[in-house]
Amino acid sequence: MREKDDILDKNKTIQDEFENNIRPSKLDDYVGQTDVKENIRVFIEAAKMRNESLDHVLLYGPPGLGKTTLAHIIANELGVNIKTASGPSIEKSGDLAAILSTLEPGDVLFIDEIHRMPRFVEEILYPAMEDFQLDIIIGTEGNSKSIKINLPPFTLVGATTRSGDLSSPLRDRFGIICKLNYYTDDELASIVKRTSKIMGVEITSDAAAELAKRSRKTPRIANRLYKRVRDFALVANDEKINLDTTKKALDRLKVDNYGLDEIDIEYLRSLIKKFNGGPVGLETIATSIGEEVTTIEDVVEPFLLQEGFIKRTRSGRIATEKSYAHLGINHSYTLFDMEE
Repeated sequence: MREKDDILDKNKTIQDEFENNIRPSKLDDYVGQTDVKENIRVFIEAAKMRNESLDHVLLYGPPGLGKTTLAHIIANELGVNIKTASGPSIEKSGDLAAILSTLEPGDVLFIDEIHRMPRFVEEILYPAMEDFQLDIIIGTEGNSKSIKINLPPFTLVGATTRSGDLSSPLRDRFGIICKLNYYTDDELASIVKRTSKIMGVEITSDAAAELAKRSRKTPRIANRLYKRVRDFALVANDEKINLDTTKKALDRLKVDNYGLDEIDIEYLRSLIKKFNGGPVGLETIATSIGEEVTTIEDVVEPFLLQEGFIKRTRSGRIATEKSYAHLGINHSYTLFDMEE
């Protein structure tokens, strides 16, 4: 059993090393999010000049836009260590207390999916963030007492895809709040070309532009698609990834010219053909295509909403004219029409 654990740990280390290789470590190397990046640069420099820890930072926006990368950059620019955790993994107050008690002066604590942390655990963070104190209750019921433990100054960086799910008391304790937006095609092309140099298989400018166009304005998706296109180029014995190989690979992966994949298309077809374009509830759509509600809400819908393929109303989701046009379906389509 120990041997199996060793193998798993080794594989995890290799994967972490790969992610670290393609992840920029400095603000100067971080592509996109210009306003956020420049503001954070100012806040970091000011904190250094005052010889203080940086105010707590909340990063929010759709998944894959670089929140984790930015958290690591903040720690690196501050010249301190970073400790990472995820909201769902912090199940008890003791879990959070154990993490906080290991922090050194100035450290960055990064909590991903911070909105998924239980409320009763979240309350431990309030005095820790405000006063750098840890309030712990020890003993059994009827014979318990509260003790205070002083913590070194630290910076909490929280990341969330659902800022609206954060409680007001927690949100109000972040001194720096940054929204990350979708990337432009030019920014994504720059990210792809940087990744290609790091991974040793270069990509032509027109191929990088094509890949960027189909990456849903998201760096994580751009890097993932690059790796798959690289596989096709390798098998084809291409010295560089060219436009022809990129188009063929993305078509094989069923990623269309707008970046929509099989799940996106299935979602839109279901909305139009099964529910006459809506309005229809989220759970009904999820059931109709066999996907989890959280997957639809966190992964599929943000891009479709951003690009105007759907509208979200009180009555449910509605397909827009853009969806009908993209799928080549006449907008007068009704539930009584037969599918070809």
